[in-house]
Amino acid sequence: MVLNQASLKRDGVQDYVSLRASAVVLALYSLFILGFFLFTPEVTFEVWHALFANLFVKVFTLLALISIAIHTRIGLWQVLTDYVKCARLRAALQFVLYVIAFAYVAVGLFVLWGA
Repeated sequence: MVLNQASLKRDGVQDYVSLRASAVVLALYSLFILGFFLFTPEVTFEVWHALFANLFVKVFTLLALISIAIHTRIGLWQVLTDYVKCARLRAALQFVLYVIAFAYVAVGLFVLWGA
């Protein structure tokens, strides 16, 4: 089998691994946040701000945001391919939903690393 590394096309194995890896990251991040709420007696703005001032939490949140984008891209492609048969409508929906997903990540990055 010849692999063209310059190609921008994906294959099923790459989608499968990306989807599972992003799901693991999102599950770990969800458990981390849940653990924070369970084991913090009082969550105030100062406590929440101190949590996200930590570099580890910022990097972990960034990884979770990227995982959301990957998971969303693959999931939307699969669902729209299955249920929307008109190619033009599917392309338009994919574009709009990808822009929304990108905006979500962009706003998350701004909130996370912004002033």
